[in-house]
Amino acid sequence: MTMKYPSKVSYGLLIFIFLIFFAPLSYELFNDGVQSKFNSGIVGLIGFLLILFALVSHLFLQTFYIIDGSQLKIKCGFISYKPIEIKHITEISATHSLAASPAPSFDRIEIKYGKFGTIIISPKDKFSFANHLLNINPNIKNNLLQYK
Repeated sequence: MTMKYPSKVSYGLLIFIFLIFFAPLSYELFNDGVQSKFNSGIVGLIGFLLILFALVSHLFLQTFYIIDGSQLKIKCGFISYKPIEIKHITEISATHSLAASPAPSFDRIEIKYGKFGTIIISPKDKFSFANHLLNINPNIKNNLLQYK
């Protein structure tokens, strides 16, 4: 049975990225004369940054994790990761790592698989996700703690 788990998204992080992209332009637009506001260089830069921000937003909003039979498939926007065999997963743990990964949230879990494999993801419902993996491979060490 195939089950799709959406990723949790930290919208604060997305806003922070937006500010990093566009805050330097606000000084240029508000402190220079009217003539420079419509400079083709500024308009081109704004267009380029809007396209770049749209791509980043697409990655954030179109990240999900699919459990398909005995495989974990990870899709991050237009990027597909190599499937992970669930029987090779050894451990699931909460993590605060900020390493680049298909996890657009600060609420992340780390999955260890094989001898040295590791990936950080952020499913919206991490406990159901972990339980689904455990149903397929009960040998996974589950280090997630659920506070209710």
